[in-house]
Amino acid sequence: MFMNQFPKSPKTFVYPSIKLLVLALIPAFAIVSGALWKQRAQEISPNANKESLQKMRQSSTDAPLLFPAHQATLVNPDVKLKLTFKDAPRIGTSGKIRIYDAADDRLVDTLDMSIPPGPTKPVDPAVCAKNYLAFPYPYARTSRPTNRDTKPGTPSAGATPTSNDYQLTIIGGFTDGFRFYPVTVNENTATIHPHHDLIEYGKTYYVEIDAEVLKLPDSGFKGITGKNWRFTTKPKAKAARAGATKISVASDGTGDFNTVQGALDFVPDHSKKRVTVKVKNGLYEEIVYFRNKDNVTILGEDQEKTIVRYANNEVFNPHPANIRTNPEKGTFPSRRAAVTVDNSNGVHIVNMTLETTSPGQAEGLLINGERNILSQVTIIGAGDALQANGLIYMVDSTVVGTGDTILGRGTLFCERCTIKSTRVMMWARNKQDNHGNVFKDSTFIGTDKQPTTIARAPQNGEFSYPYSEVVLLNSKLINIAPEGWGDADRGGSVRFWEYDSRNADGSPVDVSKRVSWSRQLDREKDAKLIADYSRPEFVLAGWKPKITVDSGR
Repeated sequence: MFMNQFPKSPKTFVYPSIKLLVLALIPAFAIVSGALWKQRAQEISPNANKESLQKMRQSSTDAPLLFPAHQATLVNPDVKLKLTFKDAPRIGTSGKIRIYDAADDRLVDTLDMSIPPGPTKPVDPAVCAKNYLAFPYPYARTSRPTNRDTKPGTPSAGATPTSNDYQLTIIGGFTDGFRFYPVTVNENTATIHPHHDLIEYGKTYYVEIDAEVLKLPDSGFKGITGKNWRFTTKPKAKAARAGATKISVASDGTGDFNTVQGALDFVPDHSKKRVTVKVKNGLYEEIVYFRNKDNVTILGEDQEKTIVRYANNEVFNPHPANIRTNPEKGTFPSRRAAVTVDNSNGVHIVNMTLETTSPGQAEGLLINGERNILSQVTIIGAGDALQANGLIYMVDSTVVGTGDTILGRGTLFCERCTIKSTRVMMWARNKQDNHGNVFKDSTFIGTDKQPTTIARAPQNGEFSYPYSEVVLLNSKLINIAPEGWGDADRGGSVRFWEYDSRNADGSPVDVSKRVSWSRQLDREKDAKLIADYSRPEFVLAGWKPKITVDSGR
């Protein structure tokens, strides 16, 4: 048919010798092609080979592409199960997903789709908790509780037990549990999220899925029954060894772990040695919560392509019914962020994006700890996109949110960072005995049509913040209101200071209409203040931040 695309020649003639040559070469070409295919198949992993064959089978059938592939081996126990269809599936509200131990047909995990993922409406203020913990939250533990040995919703620190009206799983040893989505969909792929820690090393499992779990436009999904989706996890001998200081995460199963949470659960509590968790490019759709992890570097492969993301917020994972959370050190931990670093020190997060996709009070990252570093990180959230508690150094990073985009009681020193917000940029809640938020050579961009302000520190119920501190040194301001700053406790000693703020074109900002409780630092009169606040160790209580990155295997 291709010859019809060209004009026919008046006379067509093929030399007999050429015909013979072509006929002789065809078998040889087939042999070489087969050898090359065999060589390529040997270069890729056994699982990848099975997935390639499965893709070829799918091209001629309506069956979904499975990950891990049917009969795959060396699968990591923290695997997320995936089904990829020709069309985008919809998530059903009935049916079950069951995972069995193939050795004895024991039911290992069940996901019941008739149970809603989590609340969709805020707690009624009339019944909302009024009190905080009367004692420091007890972080000490001798082992990490899991879904295997502890019922999700088991309360800690006197909290009301979390109800089982919604999906519930234990993450990072937090027994009170997290609401979660048992199935999520991205484009044509449905991802199944088993309860954490139930799948073990060195075992074979099979998966059954009721037809009602997923819906296709042509009603083509008939479910998976029998033992038609089996996989075997890697033996313990091939797992990351205890005491390892370098481990890897890859969503395609080529690392030590498939999930960031799985890798961090592996890291021992309060490690004296630095452990580097290298995270390969990919979308990691998971809530990450870890506590008591010291001296950990979480190193992404690419800031824009290594993405940890989840639809989490205060409505979906609220504080306990009888305890409020997070205004002071030692209060009950929050569960509303996509990523939470809790009671952890010396954590370095480098070269990745952390994002929540839910509105409201929804952090991309929440930190409680000391001497933690963020470098080349993008944090995306809504209100309180970054909650910063403790001593934190942030460099060459971006925070994007919708108001109070940076919140916290800690000390945050930022260099060459960009803050984008539709409404007020931050709410610093530091006390008199510690500095607040200091920005050097950074950029602030109001992203709404109306200009916004840099910071505020108003009364918040019974709490006030008379020592709130936000200092801008050599900053670039874009779409910031002429008054510059929001409301604050003016009876105290609020430090809303600026030095040499510039417009996008480099010209000086007109500060003639700044609020009276703010201050412009003078190059000569305030030379020592400017020099001191330009040094991280001055702001961070003597700590000189140094990023430790081991990018090897």
